[in-house]
Amino acid sequence: MSPRSQAAELYSNSVADADAFTDRVQRSFLGFTSFSIRDILRSKEPHTSAGLRTMDGLNEVGEVSVSRLQMDEQSDDTSPPEHERPALCDRLHGSVHDKENSPTMRAVLCAQVCKVYRFLTEDQRWLLVREQLSETPLSFSLPKQLLRALIREHADRVQEVNGLGELSPHWDGLRHDVINHCSHLIGCYQDTLAELDRLSVSSCFKSSGSKSDRHLQFVPTNLHTQRMEVTDPDSSGVWYEVITFGAPADHHQAFRHGGLRRLLNKHTGHSDGSVSYSQDESSRARELLASVAQLQPLVFGLAEELLSVSQEPHAARLQQVLDALTRQTEQFVHALKDELVKSALLAIHGQFAAPCGGSHVHSNGLLCDNSPAGREGPPSLGQRDDVRRDAEYDEEAWDRAWANVAMSLNCIIAMADRLRGRADRPQGGTSGEQQEAAGDADARDAASPSSSSSPSWQEQLLPLVVTLRDCVREAVAKARAAMTFVVLRGAVAPTVDQGPAQVVQRRHAVFSQALSALVCGFMLKLYGGLEDPDFLQQLHSVGVLAQFESLLSTYGDEVGMLEDMEVGVADLSQVAFTVTEAKTEETDDLLPTLSGTWGSFVVEVPLTPETFALLPRELREGRPIRVHPVLFNIGINQQQSLAERFGDSSPQERVNHQSCERLRVYCRALGERRPDAAGVQSLSDLLTSLERSVDARKRKNVEVLWIAATVCRQVSGVRLTSCKSAKDRTAMSVTLEQCVLLRERHSLGQQHFSSALDCMRRSHLSWGQLLGCYAQSGLTVSGSDPGERPPGAGAPEAPGRHLYPVVILLVTSHLLVLWLILSLVILLARCE
Repeated sequence: MSPRSQAAELYSNSVADADAFTDRVQRSFLGFTSFSIRDILRSKEPHTSAGLRTMDGLNEVGEVSVSRLQMDEQSDDTSPPEHERPALCDRLHGSVHDKENSPTMRAVLCAQVCKVYRFLTEDQRWLLVREQLSETPLSFSLPKQLLRALIREHADRVQEVNGLGELSPHWDGLRHDVINHCSHLIGCYQDTLAELDRLSVSSCFKSSGSKSDRHLQFVPTNLHTQRMEVTDPDSSGVWYEVITFGAPADHHQAFRHGGLRRLLNKHTGHSDGSVSYSQDESSRARELLASVAQLQPLVFGLAEELLSVSQEPHAARLQQVLDALTRQTEQFVHALKDELVKSALLAIHGQFAAPCGGSHVHSNGLLCDNSPAGREGPPSLGQRDDVRRDAEYDEEAWDRAWANVAMSLNCIIAMADRLRGRADRPQGGTSGEQQEAAGDADARDAASPSSSSSPSWQEQLLPLVVTLRDCVREAVAKARAAMTFVVLRGAVAPTVDQGPAQVVQRRHAVFSQALSALVCGFMLKLYGGLEDPDFLQQLHSVGVLAQFESLLSTYGDEVGMLEDMEVGVADLSQVAFTVTEAKTEETDDLLPTLSGTWGSFVVEVPLTPETFALLPRELREGRPIRVHPVLFNIGINQQQSLAERFGDSSPQERVNHQSCERLRVYCRALGERRPDAAGVQSLSDLLTSLERSVDARKRKNVEVLWIAATVCRQVSGVRLTSCKSAKDRTAMSVTLEQCVLLRERHSLGQQHFSSALDCMRRSHLSWGQLLGCYAQSGLTVSGSDPGERPPGAGAPEAPGRHLYPVVILLVTSHLLVLWLILSLVILLARCE
């Protein structure tokens, strides 16, 4: 049997053996002790003793002898000279502690618990393995920032739609829907934020027992960083990191009607298919509305000034005002020549001509007929033809609208040139003729303005100026209608189009949980790869891969959890990271900050100045780092056995196929842009094996997870593992993965594999018990819940076993149905 098959079989049997393993460990656990590695290494004696105490810390139950181990090829009786021991101690202590106590690591990690092991390799050398389990303040920090950003976004949306002025009844109703929708979310988010502000003062952790708490919807459940450092004679220390947390899902709203994917599909099926606009298009529409509002009064003011100047013919002054009018009108026409206006007018007349009928809408609303702006009253019989023509809207109508403005200006310019030409004529002829023409012009200027034979300059310019103003009004009315339509549709799309407020809130909460875990994993990956130039180049050229490993079943409520997680992970593709230089080394200045709006969030990761200087120029200049999330799910518990035999595992198959394709796209982009990067050449075979495993009809095919994790580590991606609460199944996965890494990458002896696995799981169990003893003694560890076991703690608090055979379950379900039928019959009989 191949090592991979052995690992897969052990993986499948691990959950079933968890309870028996827990009982065995509890019977064999005597107590705990602590000691300083620095003291051991500085000591002249190779051995030291430490007292062993019970878990309550009250009684001594024995003594533990700790020996110093030589980690090089020298003989056992050879030790470093006494004057070199302090340097050796400082080196080891620095490698273990100094980096972990750096300002950047202190900002991300808290409540750290460490364990150190030694294992024999195949060539009988020692492996030094250090495990570190940590909580993170990002569990509360990121959700609070997201809530503030969402509150600002919805408040801006309310202000935006309120500023649209008077609208038609149809669109005014939609505006009220948007305002009510946003106001409801703002109120809920403000309450949640206030509660999180209160809780985060004394805690940075959400236990699995609180996953249904309404005020903790946005906080990830049981979020931990699981890190392992391996030191062997051939390497100074290699880190492996996995972020463990409960599957991002909204347990408060529960899963009676399914998860996000089902709810969103249900709403999409009932949508009206109306056109929607992106945030960039909505921003352009607002800019155009502001530009039109600024330029129209300027054009009208200069037109009035032109008429005023023309009362007393003065060619130089007339030309000065005309030049100003020309510049403002050209800016006005340039602003209107936007394809967004044209497409919006087509959408208005194409989609809403029939519902609007012939009703009039104000000039700053939506024009549903061809009536002139400003005309009131119900449509006449002749206007029915206008409504009919709306359905056959001419695509060139908008081009003619702004072209009329330009032609009106040209007519004014031509008339002004003619008037000035009369004042300066004749250009040719003799001096006598010029004197005669000048005399004639003076005679005409002295004539009365009311003379019909010689109209004044103002009278000749007046009809042209009136035409210009009419054309400007018509263009402004159409532009306002189009841009109001774009802005309102842009406000409706992220609210009404996403479904009821409960669905939107559910999506935001799931996204918040997934985002917190992702940011934590990315920051650790970035800190660990600062000395790897290939990794830093990969970040800004391709982006970072985030591989979510899920162990949820496709049975019962966990189907809804998987549907929530599927949408939440997919939404992370719209997130980008940037790296900034921190102002100080204070913890608050080193925490990541969130900015932007829904669909375009940016997470700024600060680094200390000396660390920031190590980055490539592209990252220092703020180039965004795109996120490429993938999700692979394989159910491994008893409920998955029921789903595969009697239920439906298609959600799992769909998720795995989609993620496999996304992973291939990312690896292809990496191969094209970074062909010389380490590990790229071997990705093709791994992806082929992954596709073959995904396509295979095999129950509990954990090989999918192994291959996906291998690809993720090969491309320096972020690894995240979760199940329902990040306890039992996640513990089995993480500990087994660590031992497999020791065997495949660090030559852990095959005969020591099982003992190393038991050793890690026994140690992980003691972590949970140690937290419990701290709680019993009145001590806490940075807000840790004493009843919550870390992700490495293999034993549950109370074994919730499902020991009923499948046959009994089937019989029980049939008896329940029979009982319901009989009860209904008896109830109907009584009613008669």
